[in-house]
Amino acid sequence: MIVLSFSHLSPLYHPVSATTPPLHFFTPGSAPLTSHGSHKYQALTVPKLTQQVFDVKNMMTACDPSHRHYLITAVIFHGQMSVKEGDEQTLNAQSKNSSYIVEWIPNNVKTAVCNIPPCGLKIAVTFTGNSMAVQELFRHISEQFRAKFWRQYTDEGVDEMEFTEAESDRNNHVFEYQQYQDATAEEEED
Repeated sequence: MIVLSFSHLSPLYHPVSATTPPLHFFTPGSAPLTSHGSHKYQALTVPKLTQQVFDVKNMMTACDPSHRHYLITAVIFHGQMSVKEGDEQTLNAQSKNSSYIVEWIPNNVKTAVCNIPPCGLKIAVTFTGNSMAVQELFRHISEQFRAKFWRQYTDEGVDEMEFTEAESDRNNHVFEYQQYQDATAEEEED
C-alpha cells in the first residue's frame, strides 16, 4: 500500500508565489548526500536528516541561503515514518533557522511525507526553498557570461541587442529579489 500524505503541503503553490510572480527560482536540497553503499555505516535518523537538509552543504545551487531569507520552503520526507515526526522535526529546524525565514508570510514552511523511500535507502529528505540568495547566482552568471561569451557569440552573428535584453532580464530578477531582501531587513529593524 502506498501512502502519500500531503495534508500540510496543499497547496505547495503558496500565495506568496502568486503575489510575487518574478520570485520563482527555487533552491533544491537533499539528504543524505552520501556515496552509494556508505549509508549502511551511518545512522539515518529523521532529526539528523532534517538538520542536514537545511545545511548549505546539502543545497544543489551555488549560493548560501544563510546570508539571505527564505520566502517559502517545502520539506518532503521519503520512507516509513509518521507525519507527526516529520512536522515536529521541520518545526524544530524552522525555529533553529528562524533568522533565515521571513516572518511576514504565514505558514511558509510546508511538510509532506511519502512512505516510499528512494532506492537503496530507508529514509531520505528533499528540500525546496524560494530563497532570496539566488540573486547571487544571477549576478555571478551575468558577470561570467559577459566575460566569457560576449565576443564569441557576437563574432558568430548574434545581435548585441539580444545580449542586452537578456542581461536586462537578469538584472531585473536581481532587483526584484533585492527589493524583498531590503523590505525584510527594514522589517527586522522596526
